[in-house]
Parts: sequence; C-alpha cells; structure tokens
Amino acid sequence: MILIIAVLFSLFYLFQINKMTFALCESKEIPEDKQPKVYRTVNILITILILSFFVQVLVST
Repeated sequence: MILIIAVLFSLFYLFQINKMTFALCESKEIPEDKQPKVYRTVNILITILILSFFVQVLVST
C-alpha cells in the first residue's frame, strides 16, 4: 500500500518539478537549444532522488 502511494506521489512530484523547470527556463530566458539539457539534468537528478526514496521505503518495511 505504501509503495502504491509512493509511486503516485512520485509521478505528481516529477510533473510539478517539470512545471517549475519550465517556469525557470521562461524566467531566465534560457535559449531553446539549451532547454533540453536543463530538463534532462533536472529529470535525472529527481529520478535518482525518487529511486533512493523507494529503496529506503523497501528496506524499512
């Protein structure tokens, strides 16, 4: 049950982070050719954070 809630929370969290990354790109006027690199970096870092959270949840249960 906790794992299902964690997955749903993670999807929501990743979506919100992408919205904030878009706002960052707009406010800082990052060129279009550099935006995919920014998104990729942010998504990789957030994915690592989420995976470490899953490992912590699985180990603690």
